[in-house]
Amino acid sequence: MSTPTMTSDAVAQEPVLEKVRITDSTLRDGSHAMAHRFTEAQVRSVVNALDQAGVEIIEVTHGDGLGGSSFNYGFSAVDDIQLVAAAVDEARQARIAVLMLPGLGTVKNLKQAHEAGAQVARIATHCTEADVSRQHFKAARELGMETVGFLMLSHRATPSKIAEQARIMVDAGAQCVYVVDSAGAMVLGDAQLRVQAVIDEIGKEAQVGFHGHQNLSMGVANSVLAYQAGARQIDGALLALGAGAGNSPTEVLAATFERLGVPTGVDVQAALAAAEEIVKPMVSRIPHMDRSSIVQGYAGVYSSFLLHAERAGARYGVPPHEILQRVGEAGYVGGQEDMIIDIALQIAQERDLGDVQAAGVR
Repeated sequence: MSTPTMTSDAVAQEPVLEKVRITDSTLRDGSHAMAHRFTEAQVRSVVNALDQAGVEIIEVTHGDGLGGSSFNYGFSAVDDIQLVAAAVDEARQARIAVLMLPGLGTVKNLKQAHEAGAQVARIATHCTEADVSRQHFKAARELGMETVGFLMLSHRATPSKIAEQARIMVDAGAQCVYVVDSAGAMVLGDAQLRVQAVIDEIGKEAQVGFHGHQNLSMGVANSVLAYQAGARQIDGALLALGAGAGNSPTEVLAATFERLGVPTGVDVQAALAAAEEIVKPMVSRIPHMDRSSIVQGYAGVYSSFLLHAERAGARYGVPPHEILQRVGEAGYVGGQEDMIIDIALQIAQERDLGDVQAAGVR
């Protein structure tokens, strides 16, 4: 008696998962961790490694975007446009992206970046201020650049508010809008709900992305959950190099998505080598979860405030985590770095007063 053969229709088919595009931000968000001291040679070596690993989009600017090199944010070692041009020259397959914050960067800066070869414009605003980005999206589209909107500190607004702001960006010309966990403060469902709300609002008019930080060790988990909710663009940085406790590590994202069967186009082994052999030797301080960076996630503080708080703490003899806790309570957002000095002074004065009062009691 012959054994019946199983037809192809009877074999359970594995679902084909949609691709996620990983954008690497080592040379932009990582600029915070490097105190904006990237050299042209370092940019070239990182771009070369990422390009060979199959990363499609590589972001290159000062940590605070085009025009960010300043007294308030920290001066770059090398002009942004020079670094962008070097990255474009080095890349063979990848496209180079730039970040800009309206009011800090200008349309003129954007045009200069485009002339240097940048092809993707990522326009970032606070999560409730998308309306200030309209002219910048218009300018980027007129230049023929791909456009991405960044809603920073997205944990500060409800899912419905984030969706409303995403609508403003899409109507202005954004082809993708990111839910951005700038503080690393989101916990699991926080990311999913916001991504889903944006998708419900904009449908297929634009894609949705997610940018995570590791302050509460949730960057990779939140990125996976964001993908499951419908996000198709995810940010990472090699070795987690980024503000605060760092970004979701690109090499971990690539490995995790591969384990899940989600295509990324990134060679995991090449990404691991890029992190270990290219980035690790050039950094003096690898971002990690310490008391101050965890407080950032816990209190919802913009990740780039970490080094500013550490410098202010050293100058005035105040623990950085106390400064960051106060920053969170005050609700400061990106652009208010100068207020960190005021908080450090206030804490120092309170301590001095307490010492005087204690001495009087004795």
